Parts: sequence; C-alpha cells; structure tokens
Amino acid sequence: MKDKLDNIDRRIINILQKNAKVGLKELSTSINLSITPTHDRIKKLEREGWIEKQVCILNKKKLGLNLTVYSQVTLIKQTRELSDVFNVAIKKLPEVVECSFVSGSFDYLLKIVVPDMEAYHTFHQAKLSSIEGVSLINSIFVLTEVKSTTELMIINK
Repeated sequence: MKDKLDNIDRRIINILQKNAKVGLKELSTSINLSITPTHDRIKKLEREGWIEKQVCILNKKKLGLNLTVYSQVTLIKQTRELSDVFNVAIKKLPEVVECSFVSGSFDYLLKIVVPDMEAYHTFHQAKLSSIEGVSLINSIFVLTEVKSTTELMIINK
C-alpha cells in the first residue's frame, strides 16, 4: 500500500467523504480531471485500502433509535482469553455500533444505540451484563449530539 496521497487523491477522498453518491462526472469536473483517470484513481484508492467502503448513513431518529449510550465496561481480569470472549460476543450485538479496547480505568468503551431507556435496560440486563467476564458497566446517556461525522482529517505529509 502506498503510504502517501497526492493532492488529487486528497481532493477525491475529501469530496467522497462528504457525499459518496457524487457522480463521476461531477467529481471529475471538481478535481479538473477527465472521467477515466478519476475513475482509475478511485479504484486505486480502494485497491490500496485508502477507501475501505462506501456506506449509507441512516437517520437514527426516523428509525426510532432515540437513545445513544456510551458504556464503559470493565472485565474481571485483563486476559487475552476474556478479551477474546468479550470481542466475539460484542460483534454479535446489533445495538453496539462501536466498540474500542482502551487504556485507563476501564477496558472497553461501547457506543450503543437503542429506542429508549427501557430497551437499554433490557439490553444491559439480558445481553451486556451476561457476557462472560464482565465485572462493571458504567453507562453515560447522551442528552444532545453536538457533532457526529464520519469525515476524517486528511493530514498533509
């Protein structure tokens, strides 16, 4: 994989991050390239792993998913075996949209999206707390989402 992006690649990525549905003609016009080299560059960025996938971002509220919860999870022991069990279990839970193994006073930070507090309570009791090795769950409820984006900074190196 190439470790640097040129200016045209950066422009392509920035545009696609804002709107992955932008047409090839519009994209090529905005970067001052013809359609074929623009298409070739996108394919190259995908092949080299710069672009992992293109997705559709849904409106949580319209889907009735009105509660976002961040849960700090601590395991009873920090062993590879317990982490593996936890990782496998978490990947099967559609309510969990993000899971990170972190340093600090807890082991995992989860982002959970559910319809309401009752649904979270059920999820917490029936699913999350029943995973082998879970010792402590500290939940933080989002009151207002100030910023939510999937766009990443493209650092010039």
